[in-house]
Amino acid sequence: MKSILRQIKIKNQYLISLCSVSIVSVLCLFTREYLDYKIAAYILLVVVSLLAMFLDILPVLLSAFLSALILNFLFIKPYYTFHISNAEDTLLFVLFFVIAFLNGVLTHKIRKTEKMLQTKQIRSTTMKLYNALLDSLSHELRTPISAIMGAIDTIQSQNVTISEENKLQLYSEIEKASLRLNHQVENLLNMSRLESGVVEPKMDWCDINELFYNVLDNLKEDLKFHKVKVSTDENLPLFKLDYGLMEQIIYNLVFNASQYTPKGAKIELSAVYNPDVDFDYNSDKLESCVITVSDDGLGFPEEEIDQVFDKFYRLHNSKTGGTGLGLSIVKGFVEAQNGKVTLENKEEGGSVFKLSFPALVMNPKEISNE
Repeated sequence: MKSILRQIKIKNQYLISLCSVSIVSVLCLFTREYLDYKIAAYILLVVVSLLAMFLDILPVLLSAFLSALILNFLFIKPYYTFHISNAEDTLLFVLFFVIAFLNGVLTHKIRKTEKMLQTKQIRSTTMKLYNALLDSLSHELRTPISAIMGAIDTIQSQNVTISEENKLQLYSEIEKASLRLNHQVENLLNMSRLESGVVEPKMDWCDINELFYNVLDNLKEDLKFHKVKVSTDENLPLFKLDYGLMEQIIYNLVFNASQYTPKGAKIELSAVYNPDVDFDYNSDKLESCVITVSDDGLGFPEEEIDQVFDKFYRLHNSKTGGTGLGLSIVKGFVEAQNGKVTLENKEEGGSVFKLSFPALVMNPKEISNE
């Protein structure tokens, strides 16, 4: 199958080469009486150069050969013969023939070299990114796994007598480490989904209050040293969003805030219904759901704010660990629902993530009719 496609591609390139030279030659033929034939030679050289930028070497050489023959046959007197009447025109023809071939070959080689360099650069960048990921995972995955194995070894040990209270504490540590491990695996799977382009939102009516409290309940261990506040409108409507994607978005933002703000910092989740925001969408039924996750921590370095949503990116002054996937997943899942996410620092300290979605809305009283 691949060989057949390759043959079709080569045939198409020969056809493009023939058509390009023929069309340009015909256009130049109409101006033959008004322009010097050297102008036609320059134009044909330009055509060969352009073809060399996009085609394989053999179609390019064909275009160079045809250009030389056409120049002789149509533009050098006597016309419509391959005979050249004087030495100057003969020299011009020979030089054109050599330059056309060299131009085609050199341009093709330059393009091939650029592609090789670009491929090497992409591979180098990819290797750096994945090395950063593996370095992160070696810490992020090893830590909870070690905690789980250590706790299990202690519980099963015949040489150590532990109280029921200590057993419960160890079980709690196992649960906490398992949740952390599950979070890292979820992030890897989510990034894989984004990379493969298979994220298809399943829109349904979403209660933002319920979403917030579910996420906070799952993160209660990570948030026990933080002050958490939920601020939503009492009459907040339901929004048609993908609940699963939204849960991952809010989870990653709150988890990120819990890990990178000092103990005692405040984390606030808020949601408002803002029908006046213009998203440039064509439907009048699309309203705006605006969610913010903010904290009063240290904020982000201003020079790095534009990069925090990049895959594998970690702040230069951040603590050891972290895969650099959480915020890139947030951005991917927000955009999958036609939303947008922004980050800015607060003047008084801390950061604000703002998520805006164009979404259908419904008053909870109307849900029985859905």
